[in-house]
Amino acid sequence: MLVDGADTEEVYYTPQIFGGPGSYAEQHVVDVDLVGRKPANISHLEAASLTLVGGTVWEALVTRARLTVGETTLIHGGTGGVGTIAIQVAKAMGARVLTTAKAGDHEFVRSLGADATIDYTSTDYVEAVAEMTGGKGVDVVFDTIGGDTLTRSPLTLADSARVVSIVDLAQPQNLIEAWGVNAAYHFVFTRQNRGKLDALTTLVERGLVQPVIGAALPLARTGEAHELLENRQLYVLRGKVAIDVVGDTVALPPRSSSTNVSGPRAIDTVVSHQG
Repeated sequence: MLVDGADTEEVYYTPQIFGGPGSYAEQHVVDVDLVGRKPANISHLEAASLTLVGGTVWEALVTRARLTVGETTLIHGGTGGVGTIAIQVAKAMGARVLTTAKAGDHEFVRSLGADATIDYTSTDYVEAVAEMTGGKGVDVVFDTIGGDTLTRSPLTLADSARVVSIVDLAQPQNLIEAWGVNAAYHFVFTRQNRGKLDALTTLVERGLVQPVIGAALPLARTGEAHELLENRQLYVLRGKVAIDVVGDTVALPPRSSSTNVSGPRAIDTVVSHQG
């Protein structure tokens, strides 16, 4: 809740990630410029799960890549916290959406708006994209995975395409393939502001974006939430992991029958502030 005199308003925001006071608390003091009005049609827990990934997606696809109507995007890791929102935002922008996911998750990512899916465990995504686009390639690649994704993604690009990555580079990578198509690379660490949240609120209230929570635990079980993230390959975990700081919400994902990772590891724990 945002308190202004006698008035209160339901709001949401992302705490300062570096150098901030932390977020596992029932009450926060925050710069008003970082706070947006919570979408009226979702819960506090859902709203809390949206702010960081939603802001990241907005920075990546709208601010940096400038994805436009009719373009085609490849989103790596469609079942992850960022990927689930990226699919929905890209679709809301009028783009054709291709995404990578295990075969068992294809129906799920299609329900989010993906037009085509690639089983990364059994298919070379470079070859798949070439077939799906008739050899033209995609206009935007959104990398939420890391590894050799930056090295190989240029092989999927159309001329003057863009690659956006939110993953740290552990090792130098050869991006020579990007030169042949005049590709632009963007490395994103999102900066939060009210404008992004207001845009997300509009999309959510129009029914174009729905937060995806794969697991939720109360504050007293925060350690279990972090263990779940660290061992996510053992579970069918889609979307975000949320901490309910004032309630007793418990929702755990089912165990996975496969040891393959179903999405990116860069999924962080979020906090629900209810008032």
